[in-house]
Amino acid sequence: MSRSRDVPTLVARAREGDPRSVARLISLVENGDPALPEVAAALAPYAGNAQVLGLTGSPGVGKSTTTNELVRALRKVGKRVGVLAVDPSSPFTGGAILGDRVRMQEHTTDPGVYIRSMSSRGQLGGLSAATPQAVRVLEGAGCEVILVETVGVGQAEVEIASLADTTLVLLAPGMGDAIQAVKAGVLEIADIFVINKSDRPGADATYRDIQGMLGLGERGPGEWRPQVVKATAVKAEGVEDVLAAVDKHRDWLSKTGNFAVRRERRAAVEVEAIALGTLRSRIGSLREGTALTTLAAAVAAGELDPYAAADELIKGL
Repeated sequence: MSRSRDVPTLVARAREGDPRSVARLISLVENGDPALPEVAAALAPYAGNAQVLGLTGSPGVGKSTTTNELVRALRKVGKRVGVLAVDPSSPFTGGAILGDRVRMQEHTTDPGVYIRSMSSRGQLGGLSAATPQAVRVLEGAGCEVILVETVGVGQAEVEIASLADTTLVLLAPGMGDAIQAVKAGVLEIADIFVINKSDRPGADATYRDIQGMLGLGERGPGEWRPQVVKATAVKAEGVEDVLAAVDKHRDWLSKTGNFAVRRERRAAVEVEAIALGTLRSRIGSLREGTALTTLAAAVAAGELDPYAAADELIKGL
C-alpha cells in the first residue's frame, strides 16, 4: 500500500495533529478513494466530539471575514479549530478558485488551526458531497470546533442545516427589503442571524425586519427562538456577541436533548447519501450492459411503464 493510503498510520498521525496527514485523509474523502470505508471505520471512535458551526449567506455578505474573526476569538480561549470553506466550481471546467483561505492567512502557521478549501464539484445545496466525511476527519484530528463555510447561496441552498449543530445565517444591510426577510428558504434554517457590516446605513432596519419575521412564527414552550446579532467582522466588532449566542444555543441543545436529535439526523443524511451514491454507481455500471438499454426500449415502445422498469432495474442491482 502506498504511503498516502496507509490508513492506520495516517489516522494515527492526524490524531497527533500532523496537518499533512489530515490533508491526505481529506483528499482520500474528496476523491472517493477505495480506502474510504477503511478511513471511516478508523475515524468512527472519534466522531461526535466537535461542535460544528455552519456559516451561510449570500455572496459578499462577509462569510470568510466572519469565519476568520471567529477563528481568532476561539483560539484566544484555547480551542482547537478546523475550517472547511466550500467554493463554487465552474459548470464549464469543473475548476474552483479555492480563495476563501486568502482571508485567513494569519492562521496558516497556527498549529491549533486547520483550514481546508473544498470545491463544491457541482454539488447543489451550498456544500461539497465530501463535506460530512471531511468533518469526521477534522473531528478525528482533535478539532474542538469546526466551522463550515458554504458557497455564496441563494434562498434554497439549505444543506448546511443537516450538517451543523448551529447554523449562522449572515445578512448585510442593503441586500433586500422586509419582503426578503419573510421568504422561505435559507432564512428558515438559521439558529442565529448575524447582521454583518452593521456599521452601514440600514443595519437597524434589517435588524427590525428580522425580528419582525421571527415574531410571526409560532413556537411552543421551550422551543428555540433564533438570536439576532449585529457585527462588523472586518473591524472585529460583535464577534464576542456571536459566540455568546452560539454558546446559548449549545446550552439549549444540551438541556433539551436536541443535540442528540441533530447528530442522529446528520448521521441519517450521511448514511442516505452514501447509500444513494452506491446505487448511482451501480446504475452507472448497468449502462455498460444491456439491462438498462432493454428496459428503456420497452418503455419507449409503450410495452412497459417507467415505474415497472425502475423496479426491474433495482432488482438487478
